[in-house]
Amino acid sequence: MVEVLVYGAEQICPSCVNFPSSQETTTWLEAIMKRKYGEQVQVRYVDIFQPKGEEETLFSQRVIEEDLWYPVVVIDGEIVGEGNPRIKDIQKKLADLGLKEISR
Repeated sequence: MVEVLVYGAEQICPSCVNFPSSQETTTWLEAIMKRKYGEQVQVRYVDIFQPKGEEETLFSQRVIEEDLWYPVVVIDGEIVGEGNPRIKDIQKKLADLGLKEISR
């Protein structure tokens, strides 16, 4: 299983006013990933101001310090989307990791 992490905050990024919130992005991304990949992918939201664990804390600090546009979508330690993530970029990363879409 591959975990897709969506880093963000309750407030919308100041530079991302017209984008969906981090929680909204997590919800629609979770629905799309479930439909396309079934149980192969898990989507999880990480609040950058309340991270859990060392890895989440370090990456949350990076989001804040580098002023990244959140939500920031991370797969396998790599940023694959920032601000308004593109499904095609996420799917490419998942394909690079060997995941295949489930047949419908």
